[in-house]
Amino acid sequence: QVRLVESGGGLVQAGGSLRLSCAASGRTISSYTMGWFRRAPGKEREFVAAITSSRSITDYADSVKGRFTISRDNAKNTVYLQIDSLKPEDTAVYYCAAKGRGTTAYDYWGQGTQVTVSS
Repeated sequence: QVRLVESGGGLVQAGGSLRLSCAASGRTISSYTMGWFRRAPGKEREFVAAITSSRSITDYADSVKGRFTISRDNAKNTVYLQIDSLKPEDTAVYYCAAKGRGTTAYDYWGQGTQVTVSS
């Protein structure tokens, strides 16, 4: 089992920045692809970014490319999401998730952290 705990959310003005953290426990995440997702009010959960276990290859949703940066520190068993140039439409609950090798679905999810962007 992998337990994921997100932190770093908050209220920020448009144009500001936040760094979200996802601390894992229970197992090392070095062999997991790690992802960030978000759910805005009244909308379905959507993919934001992911980083692979090997070579740390990254992938981003088109809506966040150039503004969001995902990274990982396997020594700290933590994944980060740097969010810059925040927009009101980035307001959402942000979730961290882990996907094991050879699987297509994310197996473990955190409880989420709220990001609210004021205009």
